Amino acid sequence: MSMLKPEIFRVLPKKLQTAFKKYRSDQLRGLEEIRLRLNKCPELVFSHKSLMMNDFIFTENDSKEFLGQISQHSVYRLEDEFRNGYITLSGGHRVGLAGKVSTEKGRVKAITHISSFNIRVATAYEGAAKDLVPHLYKEGISNTLLIGPPKSGKTTLLRDLVRSVSNGLHGIEAQRVGLIDERSEIAAVLDGSPQHDVGLRTDVMADCPKSEGMMMMIRSMSPELLAVDEIGHEEDVKSLREAIHAGVGIVCTVHGQALDEVKNRPILSSLFEEKVFDSYVLLIPRQRSGDIQMIYDKHFRLIKTLTRRNANEVDRSDIDPVYVHMGRNRYS
Repeated sequence: MSMLKPEIFRVLPKKLQTAFKKYRSDQLRGLEEIRLRLNKCPELVFSHKSLMMNDFIFTENDSKEFLGQISQHSVYRLEDEFRNGYITLSGGHRVGLAGKVSTEKGRVKAITHISSFNIRVATAYEGAAKDLVPHLYKEGISNTLLIGPPKSGKTTLLRDLVRSVSNGLHGIEAQRVGLIDERSEIAAVLDGSPQHDVGLRTDVMADCPKSEGMMMMIRSMSPELLAVDEIGHEEDVKSLREAIHAGVGIVCTVHGQALDEVKNRPILSSLFEEKVFDSYVLLIPRQRSGDIQMIYDKHFRLIKTLTRRNANEVDRSDIDPVYVHMGRNRYS
């Protein structure tokens, strides 16, 4: 039996299920993505390598079978998700889509003739925020901005921070959390139910624009803390200000390589000038000993450096990606 997550294994085309059964569990440990491209070999993506399944070609029939499985044979039922370019599976896994896009009045209407699928394997790392929480807590979680480049673990850290605050873990008092999950990456809501554990006192607004979702959450659910992923638009900044004026704490993430880089962005600069955030956490990924989390105060002074070793994760590496073919004993 394959060591793939059962929610993923059961929606794969039958022939691909058979192909996966040939591989040992150690060959699939730490799998992050399965990329399926029409008339090509599937690609298995890990944190620092890529494996090609040379003994299998993903055909048009396989594509139709897979599409039927992930949509439960009703593409129209998932029309909105298709328009957004992904489908959420049970267990919080996501399938990204690529193909021909049809538009209407300048907006994406649908993705047709799908040529590529990207299955992103969801893994919740409980405890990711354990060492960070005490440094952010002052009669409640301080207004915090998590900064990091892609794949630095921002969303993973935010999810566990939400869970910790919502459940009152790591020596802090529990709070009501309003989570705005615009792309359904944090809670991975499926049919109204979060597939990831985001805590007992967390209310989720899924598949909703961040700026609107924050205002809706404040009006309807009276959260003590708002959590938002990937701010970056003028409307997001305006809503963050409204939340703070309403007495609601905020924790959000933003893409960035360095604190100064983010400070100098025109759309975000006012938030820094007004000292909206009490804490800044800079994530530096792919260190051999683990991920580095540098904590700055509201005056941009470094107050703490944490190293999060990946005890429960696939080992990370700072080497460039390499490509490995199944069945070979060396990199090629």
